[in-house]
Amino acid sequence: MKLKHILLTGLGILTINGVVAQANILNAKIPEEIGMKTEEQLLLDNDEPLEYGYVDDRDRLYSKMTWERVVLDERVNFPLYYPVDTNNIGPDRRSLFHVLWSAVKSGDIPRAYGDSYFSQERTYEELLQSMRKVDTLDIGFDQFNADGFVDPEYIIERNIEAYDIKAFLLKGLWYFDKRQGEMKYRLLAIAPAAPDVNFIDGDDYYGEDSIGTSGDVGGDNPNQEPIPLFWVFYPEARGLLHEAKAYNNKNSAMPISFDHILNSRRFNGYMYKEENVYGDREVKDYIKDNALMQLLESQRIKDKIRNFEQDMWNY
Repeated sequence: MKLKHILLTGLGILTINGVVAQANILNAKIPEEIGMKTEEQLLLDNDEPLEYGYVDDRDRLYSKMTWERVVLDERVNFPLYYPVDTNNIGPDRRSLFHVLWSAVKSGDIPRAYGDSYFSQERTYEELLQSMRKVDTLDIGFDQFNADGFVDPEYIIERNIEAYDIKAFLLKGLWYFDKRQGEMKYRLLAIAPAAPDVNFIDGDDYYGEDSIGTSGDVGGDNPNQEPIPLFWVFYPEARGLLHEAKAYNNKNSAMPISFDHILNSRRFNGYMYKEENVYGDREVKDYIKDNALMQLLESQRIKDKIRNFEQDMWNY
Protein backbone atom coordinates (compact mmCIF):
# COMPACT_ATOMS: atom_id res chain seq x y z
CA MET A 1 0.00 0.00 0.00
CA LYS A 2 2.82 2.40 0.80
CA LEU A 3 4.37 1.83 -2.62
CA LYS A 4 1.01 2.45 -4.26
CA HIS A 5 0.55 5.76 -2.41
CA ILE A 6 4.09 6.85 -3.33
CA LEU A 7 3.49 6.11 -7.01
CA LEU A 8 0.17 7.93 -7.04
CA THR A 9 1.68 10.94 -5.27
CA GLY A 10 4.57 11.08 -7.72
CA LEU A 11 2.20 10.80 -10.69
CA GLY A 12 0.11 13.65 -9.31
CA ILE A 13 3.13 15.89 -8.89
CA LEU A 14 4.31 15.18 -12.43
CA THR A 15 0.84 15.90 -13.79
CA ILE A 16 0.59 19.23 -11.99
CA ASN A 17 4.10 20.31 -12.92
CA GLY A 18 3.69 19.17 -16.49
CA VAL A 19 0.98 21.70 -17.26
CA VAL A 20 3.32 24.57 -16.38
CA ALA A 21 5.43 24.24 -19.53
CA GLN A 22 3.61 25.58 -22.59
CA ALA A 23 0.19 25.11 -20.99
CA ASN A 24 -2.60 24.08 -23.36
CA ILE A 25 -0.19 23.69 -26.30
CA LEU A 26 -1.77 20.42 -27.43
CA ASN A 27 -5.33 21.73 -27.19
CA ALA A 28 -4.90 25.25 -28.59
CA LYS A 29 -6.94 26.10 -31.69
CA ILE A 30 -5.11 29.37 -32.32
CA PRO A 31 -1.60 30.51 -31.25
CA GLU A 32 -3.06 32.97 -28.74
CA GLU A 33 -4.48 30.07 -26.71
CA ILE A 34 -1.01 28.62 -26.03
CA GLY A 35 -0.11 29.26 -22.40
CA MET A 36 -3.71 29.87 -21.30
CA LYS A 37 -4.76 27.63 -18.42
CA THR A 38 -8.26 26.48 -17.65
CA GLU A 39 -9.89 27.28 -14.32
CA GLU A 40 -9.39 23.66 -13.26
CA GLN A 41 -5.67 23.88 -13.97
CA LEU A 42 -5.35 27.11 -12.03
CA LEU A 43 -7.06 25.54 -9.02
CA LEU A 44 -4.80 22.48 -9.16
CA ASP A 45 -1.57 24.42 -9.60
CA ASN A 46 -1.44 26.24 -6.25
CA ASP A 47 1.67 27.73 -7.78
CA GLU A 48 3.38 29.54 -4.89
CA PRO A 49 6.99 29.42 -3.73
CA LEU A 50 7.66 27.20 -0.75
CA GLU A 51 7.63 29.42 2.30
CA TYR A 52 10.71 29.66 4.47
CA GLY A 53 10.26 28.25 7.92
CA TYR A 54 10.63 30.49 10.94
CA VAL A 55 14.09 30.28 12.51
CA ASP A 56 14.52 31.71 15.98
CA ASP A 57 17.81 33.49 16.60
CA ARG A 58 18.42 31.21 19.59
CA ASP A 59 18.31 28.21 17.25
CA ARG A 60 21.27 29.47 15.22
CA LEU A 61 24.17 27.75 16.91
CA TYR A 62 26.60 28.98 14.25
CA SER A 63 26.34 31.33 11.26
CA LYS A 64 28.60 32.84 8.63
CA MET A 65 27.68 35.45 6.00
CA THR A 66 29.24 34.84 2.60
CA TRP A 67 29.28 36.47 -0.82
CA GLU A 68 29.54 34.31 -3.93
CA ARG A 69 30.09 34.94 -7.62
CA VAL A 70 28.26 32.79 -10.16
CA VAL A 71 30.17 33.10 -13.42
CA LEU A 72 27.87 32.77 -16.42
CA ASP A 73 30.60 31.41 -18.72
CA GLU A 74 30.27 28.03 -17.00
CA ARG A 75 27.90 25.59 -18.66
CA VAL A 76 26.15 24.64 -15.43
CA ASN A 77 25.13 28.30 -15.02
CA PHE A 78 23.73 28.72 -18.54
CA PRO A 79 20.07 28.50 -17.39
CA LEU A 80 20.62 31.78 -15.53
CA TYR A 81 22.12 33.50 -18.59
CA TYR A 82 20.09 32.42 -21.62
CA PRO A 83 18.17 33.49 -23.61
CA VAL A 84 19.91 36.82 -24.22
CA ASP A 85 18.02 37.56 -27.47
CA THR A 86 14.27 37.83 -26.96
CA ASN A 87 13.34 38.79 -30.53
CA ASN A 88 12.85 35.26 -31.82
CA ILE A 89 11.61 33.46 -28.71
CA GLY A 90 8.36 33.22 -26.81
CA PRO A 91 7.45 35.47 -23.87
CA ASP A 92 7.72 32.54 -21.45
CA ARG A 93 11.52 32.33 -21.92
CA ARG A 94 13.58 35.09 -20.35
CA SER A 95 16.99 35.33 -18.70
CA LEU A 96 17.35 35.98 -14.99
CA PHE A 97 18.65 39.50 -15.63
CA HIS A 98 15.66 40.32 -17.82
CA VAL A 99 13.27 39.11 -15.12
CA LEU A 100 14.96 41.16 -12.39
CA TRP A 101 15.39 44.33 -14.45
CA SER A 102 11.83 44.23 -15.79
CA ALA A 103 10.50 43.80 -12.25
CA VAL A 104 12.56 46.75 -10.99
CA LYS A 105 11.34 48.86 -13.91
CA SER A 106 7.68 47.97 -13.37
CA GLY A 107 7.86 48.31 -9.59
CA ASP A 108 7.05 44.64 -8.93
CA ILE A 109 10.31 44.61 -6.99
CA PRO A 110 9.71 47.71 -4.84
CA ARG A 111 13.30 48.45 -3.83
CA ALA A 112 16.74 48.09 -5.35
CA TYR A 113 19.97 48.88 -3.56
CA GLY A 114 23.43 50.06 -4.45
CA ASP A 115 25.17 47.74 -1.98
CA SER A 116 24.69 44.32 -0.44
CA TYR A 117 24.06 45.80 3.02
CA PHE A 118 20.82 47.48 1.83
CA SER A 119 22.00 50.88 3.03
CA GLN A 120 21.83 52.73 -0.31
CA GLU A 121 18.40 52.55 -1.89
CA ARG A 122 18.42 53.39 -5.61
CA THR A 123 15.54 54.56 -7.78
CA TYR A 124 14.90 53.22 -11.26
CA GLU A 125 16.03 56.52 -12.80
CA GLU A 126 19.33 56.37 -10.91
CA LEU A 127 19.91 52.79 -12.01
CA LEU A 128 19.07 53.65 -15.60
CA GLN A 129 21.67 56.41 -15.66
CA SER A 130 24.35 54.03 -14.42
CA MET A 131 23.42 51.42 -17.05
CA ARG A 132 23.27 53.75 -20.05
CA LYS A 133 25.93 55.60 -22.03
CA VAL A 134 25.23 58.32 -24.58
CA ASP A 135 28.15 59.22 -26.83
CA THR A 136 28.71 61.40 -29.88
CA LEU A 137 30.73 60.30 -32.88
CA ASP A 138 33.65 62.38 -34.09
CA ILE A 139 31.65 63.45 -37.12
CA GLY A 140 28.98 64.69 -34.73
CA PHE A 141 31.49 66.93 -32.95
CA ASP A 142 32.60 68.28 -36.33
CA GLN A 143 29.00 69.02 -37.23
CA PHE A 144 28.41 70.74 -33.89
CA ASN A 145 31.49 72.93 -34.34
CA ALA A 146 30.40 73.86 -37.85
CA ASP A 147 26.62 74.10 -37.59
CA GLY A 148 25.89 74.26 -33.85
CA PHE A 149 23.79 71.09 -33.74
CA VAL A 150 24.21 67.31 -33.99
CA ASP A 151 22.01 64.99 -36.03
CA PRO A 152 20.53 62.07 -33.99
CA GLU A 153 22.26 59.58 -36.30
CA TYR A 154 25.62 60.71 -34.89
CA ILE A 155 24.55 60.13 -31.27
CA ILE A 156 25.14 56.58 -30.03
CA GLU A 157 23.23 55.19 -27.05
CA ARG A 158 24.55 52.08 -25.32
CA ASN A 159 22.56 50.22 -22.67
CA ILE A 160 23.47 47.26 -20.52
CA GLU A 161 21.63 44.25 -21.94
CA ALA A 162 21.28 40.62 -20.91
CA TYR A 163 24.23 39.51 -23.05
CA ASP A 164 26.50 41.95 -21.16
CA ILE A 165 25.92 40.23 -17.81
CA LYS A 166 29.02 38.26 -16.86
CA ALA A 167 28.04 36.98 -13.41
CA PHE A 168 25.54 37.13 -10.58
CA LEU A 169 26.65 38.00 -7.08
CA LEU A 170 24.88 36.26 -4.21
CA LYS A 171 24.83 37.15 -0.55
CA GLY A 172 23.64 34.47 1.84
CA LEU A 173 23.85 33.17 5.37
CA TRP A 174 25.10 29.72 6.27
CA TYR A 175 23.78 28.69 9.67
CA PHE A 176 23.59 25.60 11.82
CA ASP A 177 20.05 24.90 13.02
CA LYS A 178 20.45 23.20 16.37
CA ARG A 179 16.82 22.08 16.43
CA GLN A 180 17.18 20.12 13.20
CA GLY A 181 20.88 19.44 13.64
CA GLU A 182 22.02 20.45 10.17
CA MET A 183 23.74 23.22 8.26
CA LYS A 184 21.43 25.31 6.10
CA TYR A 185 21.72 28.18 3.66
CA ARG A 186 19.44 31.20 3.25
CA LEU A 187 19.86 33.43 0.20
CA LEU A 188 19.46 37.09 1.15
CA ALA A 189 20.46 39.20 -1.86
CA ILE A 190 21.26 38.89 -5.53
CA ALA A 191 22.90 41.28 -8.00
CA PRO A 192 23.67 41.06 -11.73
CA ALA A 193 27.23 42.10 -12.58
CA ALA A 194 28.53 43.61 -15.83
CA PRO A 195 31.49 45.80 -16.87
CA ASP A 196 31.15 49.56 -16.48
CA VAL A 197 28.98 50.80 -19.34
CA ASN A 198 31.49 53.58 -20.06
CA PHE A 199 34.25 51.05 -20.80
CA ILE A 200 32.27 47.99 -21.85
CA ASP A 201 33.21 48.28 -25.53
CA GLY A 202 36.89 49.05 -24.95
CA ASP A 203 39.58 47.40 -27.06
CA ASP A 204 41.33 45.73 -24.12
CA TYR A 205 39.11 43.45 -22.14
CA TYR A 206 40.48 41.07 -19.57
CA GLY A 207 43.86 40.68 -17.98
CA GLU A 208 45.54 37.42 -17.03
CA ASP A 209 46.59 37.60 -13.42
CA SER A 210 43.67 37.79 -11.04
CA ILE A 211 40.01 37.18 -10.50
CA GLY A 212 37.58 40.03 -10.05
CA THR A 213 34.55 40.17 -7.78
CA SER A 214 32.38 38.54 -10.42
CA GLY A 215 34.71 35.63 -11.03
CA ASP A 216 35.97 36.77 -14.42
CA VAL A 217 39.64 37.24 -15.08
CA GLY A 218 40.28 40.95 -15.25
CA GLY A 219 42.56 42.14 -12.52
CA ASP A 220 44.80 44.13 -14.88
CA ASN A 221 41.86 46.04 -16.36
CA PRO A 222 39.75 47.33 -13.46
CA ASN A 223 37.50 49.28 -15.83
CA GLN A 224 36.48 46.02 -17.50
CA GLU A 225 35.93 44.08 -14.29
CA PRO A 226 32.21 43.27 -13.86
CA ILE A 227 30.61 45.26 -11.08
CA PRO A 228 27.19 44.80 -9.42
CA LEU A 229 24.55 46.87 -11.20
CA PHE A 230 22.05 46.74 -8.34
CA TRP A 231 21.21 44.54 -5.37
CA VAL A 232 17.79 43.05 -4.69
CA PHE A 233 16.61 41.71 -1.34
CA TYR A 234 15.90 38.15 -2.37
CA PRO A 235 12.76 37.43 -0.29
CA GLU A 236 11.06 40.38 -2.02
CA ALA A 237 11.75 38.83 -5.43
CA ARG A 238 10.87 35.21 -4.66
CA GLY A 239 7.33 35.39 -6.03
CA LEU A 240 8.48 36.74 -9.40
CA LEU A 241 11.40 34.34 -9.65
CA HIS A 242 9.08 31.45 -8.89
CA GLU A 243 6.77 32.40 -11.74
CA ALA A 244 9.67 32.91 -14.18
CA LYS A 245 10.92 29.59 -15.53
CA ALA A 246 14.38 28.62 -16.70
CA TYR A 247 14.97 26.14 -19.47
CA ASN A 248 15.35 22.51 -18.42
CA ASN A 249 17.75 20.90 -20.88
CA LYS A 250 16.78 17.39 -19.78
CA ASN A 251 13.02 17.79 -20.08
CA SER A 252 11.41 20.89 -21.60
CA ALA A 253 8.00 19.74 -20.34
CA MET A 254 9.11 20.49 -16.78
CA PRO A 255 10.89 23.86 -16.61
CA ILE A 256 12.56 24.91 -13.37
CA SER A 257 11.84 28.20 -11.70
CA PHE A 258 14.71 30.57 -10.97
CA ASP A 259 13.69 30.43 -7.31
CA HIS A 260 14.13 26.67 -7.32
CA ILE A 261 17.55 26.88 -9.01
CA LEU A 262 18.88 29.43 -6.53
CA ASN A 263 17.42 27.95 -3.34
CA SER A 264 18.48 24.41 -4.23
CA ARG A 265 21.92 25.77 -5.26
CA ARG A 266 21.85 24.22 -8.72
CA PHE A 267 24.74 26.39 -9.85
CA ASN A 268 28.48 26.69 -9.40
CA GLY A 269 29.69 29.66 -7.41
CA TYR A 270 32.92 30.87 -5.85
CA MET A 271 33.08 32.66 -2.52
CA TYR A 272 34.84 35.96 -3.00
CA LYS A 273 34.12 37.38 0.45
CA GLU A 274 33.11 36.37 3.95
CA GLU A 275 32.25 38.49 6.95
CA ASN A 276 35.44 39.13 8.88
CA VAL A 277 37.10 41.44 11.38
CA TYR A 278 38.78 43.42 8.58
CA GLY A 279 35.55 45.10 7.49
CA ASP A 280 34.42 42.18 5.33
CA ARG A 281 37.37 42.55 2.98
CA GLU A 282 37.36 40.50 -0.20
CA VAL A 283 39.73 37.65 -1.01
CA LYS A 284 41.43 39.71 -3.71
CA ASP A 285 42.28 42.38 -1.11
CA TYR A 286 44.67 40.11 0.77
CA ILE A 287 45.62 37.67 -2.01
CA LYS A 288 46.64 39.84 -4.94
CA ASP A 289 47.55 38.99 -8.51
CA ASN A 290 47.23 35.24 -8.09
CA ALA A 291 44.07 33.69 -9.46
CA LEU A 292 44.95 30.16 -8.37
CA MET A 293 45.52 31.14 -4.75
CA GLN A 294 42.28 33.14 -4.76
CA LEU A 295 40.37 30.05 -5.90
CA LEU A 296 42.05 27.96 -3.22
CA GLU A 297 41.14 30.55 -0.60
CA SER A 298 37.53 30.45 -1.80
CA GLN A 299 37.55 26.69 -1.42
CA ARG A 300 39.09 27.02 2.07
CA ILE A 301 36.22 29.27 3.17
CA LYS A 302 33.69 26.79 1.81
CA ASP A 303 35.41 23.85 3.50
CA LYS A 304 35.58 25.72 6.81
CA ILE A 305 31.79 26.11 6.83
CA ARG A 306 31.20 22.57 5.68
CA ASN A 307 33.59 21.11 8.27
CA PHE A 308 31.73 22.79 11.11
CA GLU A 309 28.73 20.57 10.47
CA GLN A 310 30.94 17.47 10.21
CA ASP A 311 32.72 18.33 13.46
CA MET A 312 29.40 18.53 15.29
CA TRP A 313 29.09 14.75 15.04
CA ASN A 314 32.66 13.88 16.05
CA TYR A 315 33.10 12.64 19.58
